[in-house]
Amino acid sequence: MNDPIGYQNNPLHGVSLKTVVTEIANHYGFEILYAYLNLNCFKNKPNIDSSVKFLKKTDWAREKVEAFYLYQYKSLPRASEEQFQLPPRERIIPMDQKPGLPAELSLEDAEALREKRARKTAMRNQNRRTTATSSRSYSSRYEKSADSSFNGSEDPWAKWR
Repeated sequence: MNDPIGYQNNPLHGVSLKTVVTEIANHYGFEILYAYLNLNCFKNKPNIDSSVKFLKKTDWAREKVEAFYLYQYKSLPRASEEQFQLPPRERIIPMDQKPGLPAELSLEDAEALREKRARKTAMRNQNRRTTATSSRSYSSRYEKSADSSFNGSEDPWAKWR
C-alpha cells in the first residue's frame, strides 16, 4: 500500500480496527451502532475488545463497520460503483474529498431505516416468488413423479435390492 495513487487520502489508511471501533463507539454509543449495523457484538455485553475480536474474525462485519466509519462518521460522499465493489480499506478516495463532521444519528432514524430495508426485502422476496410460480412448481413435479411410482397397496421399499 505504499502507492501514491490515493490510499493516503483514505481515512482508514494507517488506522487500526481497534481505533475505528473506539472512535465510533465513543461518539455514537453501542446502542446506536447496533441499531444501524445490526451486529450482535454491539448488543450483547458490548465492549471494545470483544467487538474488535469478533470483527477481526469476520470479514463481512468488519467491512460493514469500516463502511459505516467512512460514510457516516467521516461523512464522505458515496463511492462510485467500481469502488463500491472493493473493501473499504482498498478504496481510492479522490484528493478533493475530505472527511467532514460525523453524521447526527438517532434511534428513530435507525428504526425508519430498518423498516425501509424490511420493505425492500419483502418486495424482493415477493418478486422472487412470482417468478418461481410462473414456471412449473416443485410440488406439482413432485406429486406427478410420486404418483407414477407409488401404487398405494404396494410397499415402496420392497424393490430396494
